Amino acid sequence: MTFELTLEEGKFLVQLARDAVRERLENRKTLQSPKETPKKLLEKCGVFVTISTLRDGEKELRGCIGYPYPTSPLVEAVIDSAVNAATEDPRFYPLSLGELGRVVFEVSVLTPPVHVEAANPQEYLNQIKVGEDGLIVERGYYKGLLLPQVPIEWSWCTEEFLCQCCMKAGLSPDTWLTKDAKIYKFTAIIFEEEAPMGEVKRVYLSKP
Repeated sequence: MTFELTLEEGKFLVQLARDAVRERLENRKTLQSPKETPKKLLEKCGVFVTISTLRDGEKELRGCIGYPYPTSPLVEAVIDSAVNAATEDPRFYPLSLGELGRVVFEVSVLTPPVHVEAANPQEYLNQIKVGEDGLIVERGYYKGLLLPQVPIEWSWCTEEFLCQCCMKAGLSPDTWLTKDAKIYKFTAIIFEEEAPMGEVKRVYLSKP
């Protein structure tokens, strides 16, 4: 059975992400899962929370952290990911309380990653769909993940997507062509604020 979320459930998750960050920044406490949490949101799912500053209508990444695999109930994973994206992303200084009114929250709920099998690495180019799939590249102890919206934002083709995911893992761009590299793909159900504390919409990377 395919996991799906309604717009109302998406709004719940995005508001939860914002509330979790506010609770941590204002009171230094971890938000507890709301009692009115829909039952579906208690299922274990991978999820990423992305925080972006909105400047002249353009989004500028401010933090992004999450769980690639379904190890925790979705509602708990969103709380943890939101707080970590705001305070623990090593690429940025911690978010301040004063910035909360200038950032937008995006929640990407992930399907379990599936190993992409190919006799020849060139076959990956036909098995991965930009605008639909996210990627994980693994080689030894190295691992990199890119959400499905990233290649859309940067106008990458499939080959560029694979190369960039390798570099995200700290590997050379052509690592995906080696036999000991493992490629996984997943899809995402994405909800985001249209403006700071504004309406929440479902994001479709390609036509639904």
